[in-house]
Amino acid sequence: MQSRLFRPSSAPRLITFAAVALTSLVGACRSNPGSTPTSTAAVGPDTWAVVDGRPIMKDDVEKAFRRNQDESRQLSAEETLTLKLSLLNELTVQDILLARAAALKIEVPESELNDAYEKAKKNMSEDAFEKELSKRNLTAADMREGLRRELLTQKLMEREVTSKVNITDQDVTTYFNANKAQFNIKEDTYRIAQIVVTPQRGQIQNRTGDDAATPQTAAAKVQMVMQRLKEGAPFADLAMDYSEDPETAPRGGDLGFVGVTQLNQVAPELRNAVLKQAPGSVRVVTSGGVHTIVAVLAHEPAGQRELSSSASCRPHR
Repeated sequence: MQSRLFRPSSAPRLITFAAVALTSLVGACRSNPGSTPTSTAAVGPDTWAVVDGRPIMKDDVEKAFRRNQDESRQLSAEETLTLKLSLLNELTVQDILLARAAALKIEVPESELNDAYEKAKKNMSEDAFEKELSKRNLTAADMREGLRRELLTQKLMEREVTSKVNITDQDVTTYFNANKAQFNIKEDTYRIAQIVVTPQRGQIQNRTGDDAATPQTAAAKVQMVMQRLKEGAPFADLAMDYSEDPETAPRGGDLGFVGVTQLNQVAPELRNAVLKQAPGSVRVVTSGGVHTIVAVLAHEPAGQRELSSSASCRPHR
């Protein structure tokens, strides 16, 4: 894969508290001495994994694949397998969390599931939605069960993680006073995100396994992504689904805050796509056949931030 157009030397690697907490929850569930397998699964050719005696079948992975796959994109056999193995990993973690949710008697009210189902329809008519499900070889029951599992894991995270995070105003003030220098921005900075598309195959880490292989498919892919953006699709979701930059795709293309000094070191067309645009703008920059869709998410001018006016305060390095 060709080198990325936009590669600031200090692009941050984001590790979220939720991810750490999720890992802790999974570890706790697996190591709980009181937990025992619900059954001893009979492992057959269609059993892709067994979690505490509960099988995850090939059909479970296939349904998850059909629910998440963008039907407009054609994947190679290798890309399809890569995506299915990624989904298998997600289903394995989800199964552990669902067992924990059941132990805590966490449930999803039918009204909440109905609301999620209606939202998933995206204002499609019942007939159009049924046709879309049929095209993916899914049923309404399959869709509702997938949503139920997602809602249960969300409720578990909220109960076991989010609800236990308690940061007081005094905590914030103490931290700010102890780290005030980190909130003194030395130069204008811009928060940037990117979606990279290259004309040949390479190592990718996006959720769909999509990877343009020719200049023609790369150009068509960029056009498709830009159209999706115009229709209101979140930039981060499209980056996670389609960006071919293995470093930034998993975090929604986010490059973090980049200073003017770093911007002055990149190609002029890329620099202008940031410095000469207002926050919220999206531009396509092409060089050497590599397309970079650049989104300017925010701009912070230089200067000392004070706690009373720094709801968006963040440390600068």
